[in-house]
Amino acid sequence: MKLTNKIQIDIISDVVCPWCVVGYKRLEQAMKELGVEDKFEIEWNPFELNPNMPAEGEDIIEHMGRKYNMSVEQAKATQEGSKKTFEEVGFPFDFYEGKRIVNTKDAHILLDYAKEQGKQTELKLALFKANFGERKNVSDREELKLIVKSVGLDEEIAMARLDDSNAIKSVEEKEDYWKRRGVSSVPTIVFNGENAMNGAYPVETYKQVLNELLIK
Repeated sequence: MKLTNKIQIDIISDVVCPWCVVGYKRLEQAMKELGVEDKFEIEWNPFELNPNMPAEGEDIIEHMGRKYNMSVEQAKATQEGSKKTFEEVGFPFDFYEGKRIVNTKDAHILLDYAKEQGKQTELKLALFKANFGERKNVSDREELKLIVKSVGLDEEIAMARLDDSNAIKSVEEKEDYWKRRGVSSVPTIVFNGENAMNGAYPVETYKQVLNELLIK
């Protein structure tokens, strides 16, 4: 049951999705420019871009070539493009030879726990920063433990969730829920449970959407 009068914003995303960072930072900027941060409540929802990714992950350039049929040059150019876009929204992006794409199931389980503690956005941003800007492996449990601790969460309770069948099932059910609603790529941002926007839009577009919601 919803216990707040704030307008709900659901962001369906993965922690290794660069456009999820860009979309959120532009949305955040739109809210700040309008001075309406207190009018909205953001919830992060799980989506795994690569649910079958093995524990060791995959080289990012090889991954982009295999999944998106890109040449090495195209994949590297895409990474450089992401770096420039991240600079525009003030977020770190460090592309380096050997960077790997990893499995994110554990990260989503921890985000579920962080939501209960009122620290979901804080942890999400810490995971984004770790993956894109700090050369950290967000599937490595020792790394995850440090990231959880860095945002003030109880790392022992958090890490115990990773082997909790109910916690795993909860994330999987949420993933299935959004898939049934037609979400097939990220970021997808759903405003007030109704209007969905797929992709990262300009700040002015988000401002227009927010204003329309506020005058309803």
